[in-house]
Amino acid sequence: MEKETIWFNKAVKTTDFDWMNPGTLGEVLDIQFSEIGPDYLKATMPVDHRTKQPFGLLHGGASVALAETMGSVASWMVVNPEFFIGVGLEINANHVRAVKDGRVTGVCKPIHVGGKTHVWEIRIYDEQERLCCISRITVAIVPKNKI
Repeated sequence: MEKETIWFNKAVKTTDFDWMNPGTLGEVLDIQFSEIGPDYLKATMPVDHRTKQPFGLLHGGASVALAETMGSVASWMVVNPEFFIGVGLEINANHVRAVKDGRVTGVCKPIHVGGKTHVWEIRIYDEQERLCCISRITVAIVPKNKI
């Protein structure tokens, strides 16, 4: 039996996000949404000159930027996007494995989806599917006309 989707638009596709990247940090970091499941979202990001810290490893801030991008977009996908958006309220991350190159993949899943707040867990994996970072973001749901 197929799991029912949590997304507001039941037919959402990754190409529906194409308008979001130009002129944003997501464009600079080359964050690419790659898969949408019934209750999860996947995105990738390169480990290169844009996302490394001075010692040649994936910068923790880049991992957090990937996580916040994914959590905010996931919240936007749950609400009616004509009237609401999600904005980051709090985020944390534990970096558990260094990454030197390749692409990392984030998997974003809901912990809590309420009317005013959402909590998402984002697990980031290297190309060998080893956990590199685990992040949790709380997103506030706000009316578009209030921003």
